Amino acid sequence: MVATNYKDVRNNLKDYCDLASEAGETVIVTRKANKNVVILSLERFNLMEKAIRNSQYLAKLDRAFDQLYAGKGHEHDLIEE
Repeated sequence: MVATNYKDVRNNLKDYCDLASEAGETVIVTRKANKNVVILSLERFNLMEKAIRNSQYLAKLDRAFDQLYAGKGHEHDLIEE
Protein backbone atom coordinates (compact mmCIF):
# COMPACT_ATOMS: atom_id res chain seq x y z
CA MET A 1 0.00 0.00 0.00
CA VAL A 2 1.32 3.39 -1.01
CA ALA A 3 0.06 6.76 0.20
CA THR A 4 0.81 9.99 -1.60
CA ASN A 5 -0.69 13.42 -2.12
CA TYR A 6 -2.84 14.67 -4.97
CA LYS A 7 -0.15 16.92 -6.45
CA ASP A 8 2.34 14.06 -6.70
CA VAL A 9 -0.23 11.80 -8.37
CA ARG A 10 -1.17 14.55 -10.82
CA ASN A 11 2.48 14.98 -11.80
CA ASN A 12 3.18 11.22 -12.00
CA LEU A 13 -0.19 9.68 -12.89
CA LYS A 14 1.22 7.07 -15.29
CA ASP A 15 3.68 5.80 -12.67
CA TYR A 16 0.96 5.41 -10.05
CA CYS A 17 -1.41 3.74 -12.52
CA ASP A 18 1.38 1.31 -13.47
CA LEU A 19 2.06 0.67 -9.80
CA ALA A 20 -1.59 -0.23 -9.26
CA SER A 21 -2.15 -2.26 -12.42
CA GLU A 22 1.20 -4.02 -12.82
CA ALA A 23 2.49 -4.36 -9.26
CA GLY A 24 -0.92 -4.83 -7.66
CA GLU A 25 -0.35 -1.95 -5.23
CA THR A 26 -3.15 0.05 -3.68
CA VAL A 27 -2.44 3.77 -3.96
CA ILE A 28 -4.10 6.09 -1.45
CA VAL A 29 -4.33 9.66 -2.70
CA THR A 30 -4.62 12.13 0.15
CA ARG A 31 -6.63 15.28 -0.45
CA LYS A 32 -7.82 18.27 1.52
CA ALA A 33 -10.60 17.84 4.09
CA ASN A 34 -10.05 14.06 4.22
CA LYS A 35 -11.64 13.53 0.79
CA ASN A 36 -9.12 10.82 0.03
CA VAL A 37 -9.42 8.40 -2.89
CA VAL A 38 -7.85 5.08 -3.82
CA ILE A 39 -6.32 3.89 -7.07
CA LEU A 40 -6.36 0.14 -7.63
CA SER A 41 -6.34 -2.25 -10.54
CA LEU A 42 -9.56 -3.27 -12.26
CA GLU A 43 -8.80 -6.89 -11.36
CA ARG A 44 -8.60 -6.04 -7.67
CA PHE A 45 -11.72 -3.87 -7.88
CA ASN A 46 -13.67 -6.72 -9.51
CA LEU A 47 -12.54 -9.12 -6.78
CA MET A 48 -13.75 -6.69 -4.12
CA GLU A 49 -17.10 -6.24 -5.86
CA LYS A 50 -17.52 -10.02 -6.11
CA ALA A 51 -16.72 -10.41 -2.41
CA ILE A 52 -19.35 -7.79 -1.55
CA ARG A 53 -22.00 -9.51 -3.70
CA ASN A 54 -21.16 -12.89 -2.15
CA SER A 55 -21.40 -11.41 1.33
CA GLN A 56 -24.80 -9.88 0.55
CA TYR A 57 -26.05 -13.17 -0.89
CA LEU A 58 -24.90 -15.13 2.16
CA ALA A 59 -26.58 -12.59 4.47
CA LYS A 60 -29.80 -13.01 2.48
CA LEU A 61 -29.58 -16.80 2.90
CA ASP A 62 -29.01 -16.38 6.64
CA ARG A 63 -32.13 -14.20 6.93
CA ALA A 64 -34.14 -16.77 4.96
CA PHE A 65 -33.00 -19.63 7.21
CA ASP A 66 -33.79 -17.54 10.31
CA GLN A 67 -37.32 -16.98 8.99
CA LEU A 68 -37.70 -20.66 8.17
CA TYR A 69 -36.54 -21.76 11.63
CA ALA A 70 -38.91 -19.21 13.20
CA GLY A 71 -41.83 -20.97 11.52
CA LYS A 72 -42.43 -18.30 8.89
CA GLY A 73 -41.85 -20.63 5.93
CA HIS A 74 -44.53 -21.57 3.42
CA GLU A 75 -44.86 -24.90 1.61
CA HIS A 76 -45.57 -24.76 -2.11
CA ASP A 77 -46.09 -27.39 -4.79
CA LEU A 78 -43.55 -27.56 -7.57
CA ILE A 79 -44.56 -25.79 -10.77
CA GLU A 80 -42.89 -28.50 -12.87
CA GLU A 81 -41.99 -32.01 -11.87
